[in-house]
Amino acid sequence: MNLTEQVLHVLDGALRLQGRAAAFTRETALLGALPELDSMAVLALLTGLENHFGITFSDDDLSGSVFATVGSLSDLVEQTLARQDK
Repeated sequence: MNLTEQVLHVLDGALRLQGRAAAFTRETALLGALPELDSMAVLALLTGLENHFGITFSDDDLSGSVFATVGSLSDLVEQTLARQDK
């Protein structure tokens, strides 16, 4: 399972999408496009990603643009992993 697929798996669980995320691509819009992605769901999603990948997001890394698409969210995870591997 590649990184984006893992992000989609966590996204599906955190938002309780019941498998719908499997059809998402890197270009799939998230914030504003998924009614399930409200402020509480953002927290659940971030916690789920941190737990799944064993990472911790910096407050400086988090903005609305991170949640624009599956790709932007995956990029955040990839960058955080790379930074923590150093």
